[in-house]
Amino acid sequence: MSENIGLIAGRGQFPLLFAQAARQQGASVIAVAHRGETDPALAPLVAELHWVYVGQLGKIIRIFKAAGVARAVMAGGLNRGRLFREFRPDWRALSVVRRAGAGRDDRLLRAVAAEMEQEGITIAPSTLFLDDLLAPPGQLSHRAPTATEQEDIRLGVQVARELGRLDIGQCVVVRRQVVVALEAVEGTDAAIRRGGALAGPGAVVVKVSKPHQDLRFDVPSVGLTTIATMREVQAAVLAVESGKTLMFDRPEMLQAAAQAKIAVWGIT
Repeated sequence: MSENIGLIAGRGQFPLLFAQAARQQGASVIAVAHRGETDPALAPLVAELHWVYVGQLGKIIRIFKAAGVARAVMAGGLNRGRLFREFRPDWRALSVVRRAGAGRDDRLLRAVAAEMEQEGITIAPSTLFLDDLLAPPGQLSHRAPTATEQEDIRLGVQVARELGRLDIGQCVVVRRQVVVALEAVEGTDAAIRRGGALAGPGAVVVKVSKPHQDLRFDVPSVGLTTIATMREVQAAVLAVESGKTLMFDRPEMLQAAAQAKIAVWGIT
């Protein structure tokens, strides 16, 4: 008998990839999609698709329990600006926010996971069925970072770890040992554009997981859009944490990086 596995779907292709992989493993996916965020193309890939507004935690729990879901995954982020504009919490979500606080992503997500686990629904790592998407270590692109760029990577990692420890963001932009941009609520692409505008050509982009990253949610990810954004500002290097960063469309992404002469490096 196949497992009914829950999917709490955000934006981007991650929920679609998870649904495809889960189906290949024989699971039936019961998906909860967020209005204005989740790609409707998810519908034909799942057994059930239910639409909710951000904050309808009680509804999500009722949907999963009705379908006999004992294990669920959170895949795909939510636009933080939408969280401010369209947050529609039900009483269950308000109770969780009151206990955990609304300002710290990890703490709030852990509280949501704990609330669901009280109802018999375990939150599994978002990389379930998708380990092959995780970045490998070392040189991933046609060219390796230069010695100067490696120095910038090392500084970027140090700063990004502290940024993650404070639960602010995961991406740092560095140029010649000067930190020019830190990711906050605007997201990675906007941080790259801002950093590139300040640094000029040759910026180094570093993206790492938070210290003690909980792989159930908020796993760093990069893809074709990341390279396209870097190309806009003539950034030179993308360094990501191996084993803890999702790389979407890897062959196409690395081909685009080669065309733009961008070095892609897996941090060990």
